[in-house]
Amino acid sequence: MNLAEDESGKRDRHERSIMETELESLYQVSQILSRSLDFRETLQEVLRTLNDLNDMRHAMIALKDESSGELLVTALHANPAPVDPVRYKPGEGIIGAVIHSGDSLVIERLADDARFLDRLGVYDSRLPLIGTPISIGDQTAGVLAAQPSGGTSQRSRQTRFLEMVANLVGQSVRLARSVEVEQLELRSERDSLRRKVRGEHGFSKLVGHTRCMRLVFDQIRLVAKWNTTVLVRGESGTGKELIANAIHYNSPRANGPFVKLNCAALPDSLLESELFGHEKGAFTGAISQRKGRFEQAHGGTLFLDEIGEISPAFQAKLLRVLQEGEFERVGGGRTLAIDVRVVAATNKDLESAVQQGSFREDLYYRLNVMPIHMPPLRERPEDIPDLVSFLVAKIGGSQGRELVLEESALGPLMHYEWPGNVRELENCLERAAVMSEEGRIDSHAISLTGLQSGFSSLSSGGGGSRIELDDPDLDERERVIAALEQAGWVQAKAARLLGMTPRQIGYRIQTLNIKVRQI
Repeated sequence: MNLAEDESGKRDRHERSIMETELESLYQVSQILSRSLDFRETLQEVLRTLNDLNDMRHAMIALKDESSGELLVTALHANPAPVDPVRYKPGEGIIGAVIHSGDSLVIERLADDARFLDRLGVYDSRLPLIGTPISIGDQTAGVLAAQPSGGTSQRSRQTRFLEMVANLVGQSVRLARSVEVEQLELRSERDSLRRKVRGEHGFSKLVGHTRCMRLVFDQIRLVAKWNTTVLVRGESGTGKELIANAIHYNSPRANGPFVKLNCAALPDSLLESELFGHEKGAFTGAISQRKGRFEQAHGGTLFLDEIGEISPAFQAKLLRVLQEGEFERVGGGRTLAIDVRVVAATNKDLESAVQQGSFREDLYYRLNVMPIHMPPLRERPEDIPDLVSFLVAKIGGSQGRELVLEESALGPLMHYEWPGNVRELENCLERAAVMSEEGRIDSHAISLTGLQSGFSSLSSGGGGSRIELDDPDLDERERVIAALEQAGWVQAKAARLLGMTPRQIGYRIQTLNIKVRQI
């Protein structure tokens, strides 16, 4: 073998060694980019690989800020690294020139290039620099730059190698930005839903200005910020679930789950599985493990409606969870600890149930830490106008049209006893809305709902008996409305019926917030 053949063999082996190293580097880079969730950390590891395997010193990645168009140095393999963020405008310096042209740039000696700004303070000005664009489709998203070793004869191959690495980085940048956009959209949607839920379940949904309702609002505000167990008392249809919603969504647990369960809807056997969950095979049909409502509500609030309906046998199991904050799934032996705030509700007389022995006394005291009494509608008739306005707007929204409530409809609604409370009132208004093709709810539409008892003496648009204006049960607002109706909504005539001047009745109409009908 002559000397020329020996030199040629050495060059071939050297070339193969370099190619193997570059292939190994590309493989390592692809592995790094595919496994890490922290994007900056991923890029940093890519640059470390270039330094360790390919002797590419001071490798740097600068990505374009989509809002400003500037290049921000995102990752840098250097020690020490700059403390403050470094930016380049398009066309500024060597990095800016690469992003501006969209082509790779090779500089054999940094000190000889006037574009070298040395903002990072880490480069050796005596060494070469290769800068190559990071592309996403036909857009240049950033720059990958490094100082290679070796002579000028290797620059072409080193440039192609960096371009391949930049291509891999570009795919990861595209994916990372896509994920970031999706995360921003999800966060925006989450925040929007949270605002909507808080709006739907906040104090704005609790309508009332009477003294008993103001007391309820004050109690909710005070108890919401603590983890105290709350027992909401009140007749069916008074809105006990709204109280539980308001407590949760105005508490520090508002970002946690709000889980509800109607205890009266399930027998004991199913109630235990529903609340505590079960293990696979715990009973026939338990084909998989299932979390119960307590586990689902961990970190949030559990609302137990109709708590007075559970049996004494199950009361003992519930008491343990409330006292200890731990339980076992049905069919399981492992004790689970939970952090749950409990709000319970009942329309039963629990005190009588305790005396009769159908409700455990210790559970009663455990639940009755902070009682909130929701007054029935008949005890706060002054709230009916506000409730009616709120419910009519709600029904109109669900029907996709604007509903108008005539003043004549309020009289019958104010004089009814409402044994079904707010729920019955809402159902009545919804029926009246269905009966009103033009969307105007008046006393005639109310009469069509079948709501008769309690206001038979009131005048209706359908020609019922006249209201006695000196009836002591009428408040001032009802008396003025009745006079206006009898006078065909002519204010001067209504004033004579009431013994007022037109100016006086005009003042009453304004101060009592009466909407005048045009006949």
